[in-house]
Amino acid sequence: MIGYAPALTTAQTRTHKKGWLSYNTLRKLVPYFYVSPATFLLVLLMLFPMLMVLRYSLMDGAIMKKDAAFAGLQNYITIFADPVFWQSVGQTLYFTVMSVVFHFIIGLAFALLLNTTRVDPVIRSILRVLYILPWLFTAVIIAIIWRLLLDPNGVVNSVLSALHVIDFKVEWFSSTSTAIHALTFANIWAGYPLYMVSLLAGLQGIPKELYEAASIDGANEFDMFWHITIPQLMPIIVSIALLDFIWTMQVFPLVWMTTGGGPIYSTEMLSTFTYKLAFARYEFSLASASAIIILIISMSVTYFYIKHQQRR
Repeated sequence: MIGYAPALTTAQTRTHKKGWLSYNTLRKLVPYFYVSPATFLLVLLMLFPMLMVLRYSLMDGAIMKKDAAFAGLQNYITIFADPVFWQSVGQTLYFTVMSVVFHFIIGLAFALLLNTTRVDPVIRSILRVLYILPWLFTAVIIAIIWRLLLDPNGVVNSVLSALHVIDFKVEWFSSTSTAIHALTFANIWAGYPLYMVSLLAGLQGIPKELYEAASIDGANEFDMFWHITIPQLMPIIVSIALLDFIWTMQVFPLVWMTTGGGPIYSTEMLSTFTYKLAFARYEFSLASASAIIILIISMSVTYFYIKHQQRR
C-alpha cells in the first residue's frame, strides 16, 4: 500500500494537468467565439462584396452577360482614358481638401469661442445648441435646405441683392462656374460640428498650468495659442482630418440631391461617376473598376491614419 499510493497520486496529477490544459485552451478560444458573429457579418457584408467587385472589374460585361469573359486590366485602362474620370478626380480632391480645411478652421474658431470664459455661460449654452444643429440633419434635409436657400429666387440672392453685392439672380447650383463652390460650401456647413465638438473636448483637457506658466514667462495670447494650444490639439486634429478626408471623398447623397453631378459634369465626383456607370449606363465592369480605384485611394489614407494611431 505504501508503494501504491505514489503511483495513484501521479495518475491523478496527470489527469489534473490534462484537464487544466483543456480548460486553459478553452478559455483562450472564448473571445474568438464572442467575436465570431461580428466577423461572419463583416466577411459576408463587406469582404465578400469587395471581392466580387474586384472580380467584376476584371471581366468584360459583368452581370449583363452570362458568359462574361476575363478582360484583365482593360476596364482600368478604359477608366483612365476617360476625361470625365480625371475631371471627377480633380473636383473630388478640390471638394475634399476645401471641406477638410474649412471644417477645421470653422470648428476650431467655434470651439475656442465656446471654451472662453469671456462669453456669458448662458450665451455659450445657446451657441452650443445653434452651432451643433447642422449635425442633426440628414444629407437629404441639408440638400433641400441649401437648394431652397441658393435658389435664384431664394434668401441668399435676396440678401445679396439688398446689399448691392449682386445685380442679377445667380443660379448657384445651375451654373458651371458656381456649382462646385456652392456644393462645397453646403458640405462645409454640414460637417464642421464634428471638429467643433472634438476640439472643444480637447481644449477642455489642456492643463491651465501650461497657460499660467507661459503667462509668467511673458508670452502673449498668440504665443500661447501657437505653442501650447495647437501642439496639445495636434493628435486630435490629425485623427479627425484623416477621417474627414476619407468620409468626404465618398460623399454621395449631398451631391446627388443638389446637382446630380451637373451641370455638364461640373460637380461630378468619383462617387457619382461610379454610380452613373453602374445604374445609368449599366456598365458594371467599368463601375467596379472605378469603385476599386476609390477603394485604393481610401485605403492609402486609412494606412496613414492607422500609422498615426499606432504612434499615439
